[in-house]
Amino acid sequence: MLRRSAMMTILLSAILVTALGAQASTVVLVRHAEKAAPSGDPDLSEAGRRRAGELARALERYRLSAILVTQYRRTTQTADSTAAAQHLTPQAVPAGGDVATHARDVATALRRVPGGAALVVGHSNTLGPIIAALGGPQIPDLCDGEYSTMLVLELPAAGAPRLLRASYGAPDPADAADCHHEMRLPQ
Repeated sequence: MLRRSAMMTILLSAILVTALGAQASTVVLVRHAEKAAPSGDPDLSEAGRRRAGELARALERYRLSAILVTQYRRTTQTADSTAAAQHLTPQAVPAGGDVATHARDVATALRRVPGGAALVVGHSNTLGPIIAALGGPQIPDLCDGEYSTMLVLELPAAGAPRLLRASYGAPDPADAADCHHEMRLPQ
C-alpha cells in the first residue's frame, strides 16, 4: 500500500510540474526609484527609499522566482526590500551600452527563469525595449519624472503577450508624463 501511495505522489507531482511549466509567465517591470543626484551612480533619495519599500509591499502577495537589476546602485537599492521579503538575490544584467543589446540580454535571462514571475528593475529608457524583446508591444520611454509606473507583462503559453500599466507608491507629480505629450505630432 505504501508503495502505491508513493507512486501516486510521484505521478501527481509530475503532472503538477508539467501543468505549472505550461502556465503563463509574468514579468513585472519598474523603473528605479527616485535618485539622490541627477548623474553618476547615485543612491536613492529618501523618497526613493520609501518607494522601494512600497514596491515590496505591492508585490508581497506575488511570489517571484527572480529579480533582475542593472549594475547601478539605484536599481539594486530599489529591489533590495522586495528581494529581502521574497528571499531572493537580485541578478545584475549589465546596462550602459547599447540599449537593444541590454534588452536582449534581459529577455534571455528571463527566459531562463523557471515559470512563475520575475521583477525587472530598469531605467526609463530600458523598460520599453525589454518589453519589445519579450514579444510585447512597443511603448515609449518613460519620462524623467515617472517613477510610480509599474508595467506587468503577461506571457501566455499560447496567444499574444498582454501588457498592463499600473502604479505603486506615492503618485508622480501631475506633469511627470509631459514628455509623452511633447512626442505627439500636431493635429
